[in-house]
Amino acid sequence: MTQVLPQTTQVVIRPIQYRDLEIVERLCAADSEQDTSRETIAETSSAFLFRPWRGLKKALGLVWSPAQQTFGAYLTDQDNQLRGMIRISPFNRTRSTWRVDRVAVVHTVEPPTDSSAAPTDTSTDIPLDQPKLSAKLSLATVGSQLLRHCFEKIWEARTWLLEVDVNDTALLALYRQNGFQPLAQMTYWLLAADQLQEIAEREPDLPNLLPISNADAQLLYQLDTAAMPPLVRQVFDRHMLDFKTSLFGSLMSGVKHWLSHTEMVSGYVFEPQRKAAIGYFQIRLCRDGSQPHQAQLTVHPAYTWLYPELMSQMARITQEVPAQTLELASSDYQPEREEYLERIGATRVAHTLMMSRSVWHKLRESKLPMALDSLQLSEVLQGFKPARKPVPGRISLLRLWNQSTTDPKAGNAAPDTDSAQSEVARGNQSLLNLPTSTDFSDPPQEGPCC
Repeated sequence: MTQVLPQTTQVVIRPIQYRDLEIVERLCAADSEQDTSRETIAETSSAFLFRPWRGLKKALGLVWSPAQQTFGAYLTDQDNQLRGMIRISPFNRTRSTWRVDRVAVVHTVEPPTDSSAAPTDTSTDIPLDQPKLSAKLSLATVGSQLLRHCFEKIWEARTWLLEVDVNDTALLALYRQNGFQPLAQMTYWLLAADQLQEIAEREPDLPNLLPISNADAQLLYQLDTAAMPPLVRQVFDRHMLDFKTSLFGSLMSGVKHWLSHTEMVSGYVFEPQRKAAIGYFQIRLCRDGSQPHQAQLTVHPAYTWLYPELMSQMARITQEVPAQTLELASSDYQPEREEYLERIGATRVAHTLMMSRSVWHKLRESKLPMALDSLQLSEVLQGFKPARKPVPGRISLLRLWNQSTTDPKAGNAAPDTDSAQSEVARGNQSLLNLPTSTDFSDPPQEGPCC
């Protein structure tokens, strides 16, 4: 059961404001220090943290992800301070699947007199039975309210998706409590710089390795569809548009890579006989050596021999930049990839659980006063009732005449229920009881004419 706050505590959920960015930054940083494995995840570390940008860099940070939305929970009886936050973003271009990037709760109340003082404790591992719920709110209470708010706010979302560390019992309980079910298990691997150098010594056999453009979106969509099971494919709900990049998106990505000193290199393997893409890789290189390289790899299930070839190609690309480790992810429905990574000596650094939840929004229907759905059965049958007493016709007259001829007592035994029928019956009796002559003798003879 979802915990309910006391009636005296009013929680207002609204988008995060600019003045709250510092509190959110400290909250996310403290949460990341408790779980160091999250820092090695390829896509989540940059999506979770609010980094303290300055000047143009901070302004561009608000433009990079215009579709991402961040909501916060505020207590009106605690000087309108931030108590929790949730960050969500669309997972696909059609915006039918949304992703929960992070849920966090601030448990320590800042002193109202000194607004600049930072909270001393932002840990989420706090028991649920706190004596002062308004001061130390539980993750299950505020987190459930934030999740429910997003479910009701984002009407276009049919499915929600998230990743949570298997060791984070508090978040696992929160997501299970709000209807999320396991979808797949993700494992994140780390390759050291010396291992990459050893792999790069092998010459890759990729004669049909081509660069990626928007014209190849159909091929990449078919490869992505074939590389995942039907349930995951239904949740992701990707289309050909998800593999295209707009001009504005390309410009923003270029500015982002320039500011963060990174570079994106991608390519795919084309099969000329089947006219299909059978392998795809994308690697994010760090040119200043401040963070690990991050790679994405997709291989057709029927061409698993491409794993060593594509890995050798990516290792050769990393040799052009300062030496750094390489991060790579695999799922439980890709046993060949996990077997290959174990064989080359990759290290498991994180193990997460991908969870999903479907949402069915109830349509608000306005029924008209004269709609058929609002009519009762008695009201429908009311129109078939006669408005006045029926007038006897020829059939009723003939039926009465036949009864009177066959059974004279039937007319007398029948109750006089209708005045019109009784008059007709009396008329019939008068017609049937006409006076007749009882003298059957021959008429008198006339005499002869004189």
